[in-house]
Amino acid sequence: MSATDTSSWDATFRARVTPIVAVIVAVLLLAVHVGIAALLTIKNTGVYFRFSDQVSFVVLGMVFAGLALLLTRPRLRIGPAGVAVRNTLGEKVIPWSQVRGISFPVGARWARVDLDDDEYVPVLAIQTHDKERAVAAMDEVRRLVAKYQG
Repeated sequence: MSATDTSSWDATFRARVTPIVAVIVAVLLLAVHVGIAALLTIKNTGVYFRFSDQVSFVVLGMVFAGLALLLTRPRLRIGPAGVAVRNTLGEKVIPWSQVRGISFPVGARWARVDLDDDEYVPVLAIQTHDKERAVAAMDEVRRLVAKYQG
């Protein structure tokens, strides 16, 4: 089973609050950079800003906005082959033979997949910011873990 095969996953979980905040922050970052780039040539301050400076400032805003949008990517999928955790950059499919459990430790900001030798993989898709939605997601996750690890 490949990580992109959607038919073999029983459940998919995503954060709700963090992606919304990330999109708002990305829009604000881009708007501020575009606004400042437009204002660079209004008054002579002794520094001569060229059009290329304005363009580079907008491009920098686009880069920062793109980095903020990485927080919209986290996802957790559970299926017969194991657990697929996608955080900001990559996705890792963990087979059930390596999964010792999925927990949400007290005081933690997000859940985690517990592995052998006291190692774990953070799961940014289930976060405390989501409150009742996170509780419902963890209930479903526990049900699926019990189903596959029986």
